[in-house]
Amino acid sequence: MNQAQVDHEVELLKKYIKQLGSKNSNGQWSVKYGVLFNDDEVGNVFEALMGTLKSAKRKKIIQYEGELLLQRVHDNVDIILLQE
Repeated sequence: MNQAQVDHEVELLKKYIKQLGSKNSNGQWSVKYGVLFNDDEVGNVFEALMGTLKSAKRKKIIQYEGELLLQRVHDNVDIILLQE
């Protein structure tokens, strides 16, 4: 995947975090990994959701605990949007 595609997917990720999440006590958008992972539209849009999450985390656009998020095991992990 080229950089333009990665950037596009990160922008889509930001949109879905706002669409499916809510603002936390710090005023940042936040969504549970399980909510994001289990959304049908998200599933259809992202070829590799974890790859997009890791890319966005590396760029400090989002944050979450740990390195790798797994379905069911990490459903309650908050994905926090740092940059809108």
